[in-house]
Amino acid sequence: MRVVGIVGTQGSGKTTLIERLIPELRARGLSVSTIKHTHHHHIELDTPGKDSHRHRLAGAGEVIVASDHGWARLAAGSGPASLADLLNQLRPVDIVLVEGFKQLEGLRRVEVFRGAGQPLAASDPGIVAVAAPPGVQVEGVARVLPLDDIAAITEFLITD
Repeated sequence: MRVVGIVGTQGSGKTTLIERLIPELRARGLSVSTIKHTHHHHIELDTPGKDSHRHRLAGAGEVIVASDHGWARLAAGSGPASLADLLNQLRPVDIVLVEGFKQLEGLRRVEVFRGAGQPLAASDPGIVAVAAPPGVQVEGVARVLPLDDIAAITEFLITD
């Protein structure tokens, strides 16, 4: 399983890039999963009042909701999980795109940079490339990818 972090400052377009990468990766026949870390303290993915929500509130550690069109698993933990723990929860896929974790040492990362301030890559050697819009100058970075060329970014993710 190849794991790649997509990093950048708040509002830089990390989620938008991931949204564009997923269909491109799938079009190349690859299976894709994502892991998103959020700074929000309370996460509620289930609809209050629905049976699955009531099951979780009653103390179920995991709840699977299934229909004729698919299924979803909801799991709750008592504390924060490491990225390694979360990766172990995923079914095997070809590539996992990770967004939002602050501590990603040892994970190759691509930064979304729009030109405001200094890129994170200038002080973080784990960032292997910067995806930037045309005309944005990025100094001191080994690899700059055109942010609007999803095929080129995808190729970089799956070959380098």
